[in-house]
Amino acid sequence: MSDSIEGVSALLAPRSIALVGASDDPRKASSRPLAFLRESGHPAAVYPVNARRDRVAGEKAWPSLRDLPEVPDHAFVMTPAQAAVDTVHECAELGVPIATVLSGGFAEEGPEGEKRQRELLTVAREGGVRLLGPSSLGVVDLRSGLRLTGNAVFAEPDLPVGGTFVASQSGSMIGALVSRGKARGIGFASVVSVGAEADLGIGEICAATLDDPSVTDYLLFLETIRHPQALADFARAAAERGKPVAAYKLGRSAAAAELARSHTGALAGEDDVASAFLAQCGIARLDTLEALFEAPALLGRIPAREPGRAAPSVGVVTTTGGGAAMVVDQLGVRGVQVAAPSAETRERLGAAGISAAEGALVDLTLAGTRPEVMSAALDVMLSAPEFDLVVAVVGSSARLNPELALQPVLEAASGAARLATFLVPDAPQALRRLTEAGVPSFRTPESCADAVASALARRTPGAGSRRLPSGTDGRPVDEAAGYTELAEAGLPVAPYAVIDPAAVELPPFTGPYAVKALDARLAHKSDAGGVVLGVGADGLKEAAARIVRQVAERRPGLSVDRVLVQPMIAGAGEALVGYRVDPMVGPTVLLAAGGTLTELYRDRSVRMAPVDEDTAQEMIDEVVALRALDGYRGARRGDLTALRDAVVAMSRLADRPHVREAEINPLVVLPAGQGVLAVDALVHLDDGN
Repeated sequence: MSDSIEGVSALLAPRSIALVGASDDPRKASSRPLAFLRESGHPAAVYPVNARRDRVAGEKAWPSLRDLPEVPDHAFVMTPAQAAVDTVHECAELGVPIATVLSGGFAEEGPEGEKRQRELLTVAREGGVRLLGPSSLGVVDLRSGLRLTGNAVFAEPDLPVGGTFVASQSGSMIGALVSRGKARGIGFASVVSVGAEADLGIGEICAATLDDPSVTDYLLFLETIRHPQALADFARAAAERGKPVAAYKLGRSAAAAELARSHTGALAGEDDVASAFLAQCGIARLDTLEALFEAPALLGRIPAREPGRAAPSVGVVTTTGGGAAMVVDQLGVRGVQVAAPSAETRERLGAAGISAAEGALVDLTLAGTRPEVMSAALDVMLSAPEFDLVVAVVGSSARLNPELALQPVLEAASGAARLATFLVPDAPQALRRLTEAGVPSFRTPESCADAVASALARRTPGAGSRRLPSGTDGRPVDEAAGYTELAEAGLPVAPYAVIDPAAVELPPFTGPYAVKALDARLAHKSDAGGVVLGVGADGLKEAAARIVRQVAERRPGLSVDRVLVQPMIAGAGEALVGYRVDPMVGPTVLLAAGGTLTELYRDRSVRMAPVDEDTAQEMIDEVVALRALDGYRGARRGDLTALRDAVVAMSRLADRPHVREAEINPLVVLPAGQGVLAVDALVHLDDGN
């Protein structure tokens, strides 16, 4: 383990450990760390600390840290919350480098708990103590026998050791992952429960292990994103070392979206932003827990791809059409293309004595149960340029004759061949053998498709913005001031004029006009009756008066003293382009179908900002409604190049620190070659601007 992070080396390799609050009651979690460490024979000196007992589990106990014969490397704190704060204070006075706090009763319990957690963190930082937790179930290093945890699963004998480093925000999940891994013959190097990450976070902990040659890859179990810059820096460094990172993140629901003040905030909910952030980091996000175990072997064989590359394709060779169809179906749900062999590949298969019918599947039927037939098919498929990955689907022979069924797969998968295997029957012996050989293998079509889709979607980590999330929402400005900001950022804005409703003057452009209330307090003007469309020159005064009247009726106390007038502009279509400094991860950019039904359809694409042209084009390709602008079924083509440039320009607001949020809805996409124009804007600036 690297010593590049001060104090963290004591996390997984302590020479001495203090168990503060160690219990004599075997029914309590606080009794387990001592028992686990003694059973494993870990070489660290272990000191039970209990102010009320002279002995714990038959061993001498010390009343406090000050009474120990040495200053421990690592204090594992299992006392109630306030006593835990006092213990960390004692650690600071003595110079203990690491304290893991198992105790709860902190930020998760509301204002009083938040205050207590701030106190805990302040005490630790001022005293130079690195803090893991609170609410951490501890750390386990299966290589050395370190079982410094209260999780009951680690009483289980013969836990397998592997090269995967696991970090989890959920303490209970570390036991679930280890026990499920054992059932599959999958071992781990180390497992860390990070708890609330008040100080040490997943990124910093994992980064400290990057140069450990026995750590080959990383699995993360996430409930949210904390310490985003450290996590991004770690993921980028892991990619540079060829160590893949996979994550399972909770929170697919969008319960908080309705609280957002803009379409951008409502559309880009926490989970969308988290997905964009993980993708930016080059972290493969998985949807199924099963795939979390099975993905690392596959990620090591599939290189991350650069933006702008053609969508990857998968070839499928099988001995059972029905089993393969399940995989194809699940891949299709996840947007992965299963490609048919090219004419040249079919010729090569024929030359090898394999008759491949037309269609996406290369179905060998019963002939494929003969090793020489499957071997020949895999040789051809794996060398075919049209496939980024080949999935071999093996039927009942995997259970009945595993030696024969697996021989071709094991031979073909040697080295770094882009091959994965789905076993249709329940074949634990075959799965274990494939796992031990490092061959990506799956026991359900869902986990197979999940891992394949995640591996193929994984990107080379992008640089992203170094701008950190902001704790404030900023101050809204009116639409005219918003246009000024957008124009300065290089975004094309439709002509507009600001007019006094009491003294209407014709604007310097022809109608018909859109007339809108101009007030920073009206984020959604149409909801307040603040918009009148299709107004002629002779109707401007009446439209302005109507807006003043309607807003006063619907928003009591809000008086409109200015209106904004623009020409009505028709184009080939409309888009929404939004920018937001997300409070969790920082600058993001969003593209969606524009207009009043944007939130209803939730057809959008989200990335971390800023983005380049290739990434902006990917975003356009992901929004289904925008395909109509590419001449779909004879529709008028829109200027998608200008739309791409507008997405890039909007994302560059990440370089303008005073802008907290900006949205154009709609951005009118004019016919091909004519550009785009913003005809409505919502902008929030830093409170000081």
